[in-house]
Amino acid sequence: MAYSKIEVTPYGGAVGAEVGGVDLGELDNETFAEIEQALYENLVLFFHDQDITEDEQVAFAARFGPIGYYPFVEGLRDHPEIVPVLKEAGESLNFGGVWHSDTAYLEKPPMGSVLYAKELPPVGGDTLWSNMYLAYERLSGGMKDVLDGLKAVNSSRKGPAAITREARIEDHGKEDAADYYEAVHPAIRIHPATGKKAIYVNIGHTANFEGMTEEESAPILNYLFEHAIRPEFTCRFKWEVGDVAVWDNRCAQHYAMNDYHGHRRLMHRVTIEGEAPA
Repeated sequence: MAYSKIEVTPYGGAVGAEVGGVDLGELDNETFAEIEQALYENLVLFFHDQDITEDEQVAFAARFGPIGYYPFVEGLRDHPEIVPVLKEAGESLNFGGVWHSDTAYLEKPPMGSVLYAKELPPVGGDTLWSNMYLAYERLSGGMKDVLDGLKAVNSSRKGPAAITREARIEDHGKEDAADYYEAVHPAIRIHPATGKKAIYVNIGHTANFEGMTEEESAPILNYLFEHAIRPEFTCRFKWEVGDVAVWDNRCAQHYAMNDYHGHRRLMHRVTIEGEAPA
């Protein structure tokens, strides 16, 4: 579409766009409508040089829908909607350091998230996103036929993602969190706004197909895990302090690089509630 209130520049050939001419602390309805449309078209948006307060970050996220809450980790004391995505200088693992769709183990996974860069290492700490529409489109007709009838079991106990959250649970874990969460969702979901199909299994959370064992599911799942993150489906974003990213969790996976050992990295994340995948 043509934009009159914002400037939209593609960031990668497959996914992502930079948005200019915007102060996220001061948005009128017309400008936000264009941002929302740009998100549907590009799956992840990047805003540079933002200087927003905690209240303004939460208010921006809330324009997309009700604020969601991460089940395992407490938010900031004065702003519980904001979860610190933190790796301390002395830690070896980072939060989110595996390809995933956020909290796919919930009955209603998030619609998306707003991530704000607060402290960054001198080099490294990039984030990658991958386009699940495109990943689905590039499957063979036979594979699409198989997957369209399958549902996948997603569990918070699956090792790759569970390990990355351990340090934050130890520091700021929620006392009322369940031991684990598990949900069954279609392996291929239909986006409620665009009507497009997207792969909805990920290596961080998806354990097996419903009605199959993990061993029986593994050949197809392992293929999909690798296929979904082919380089031609992705973009890699280099952060600067003050950058904000917002992404659509229903049709994009992401991965936080862990290549800055000995340095601190702090991001503030606000999650937006979603719907049960269909």
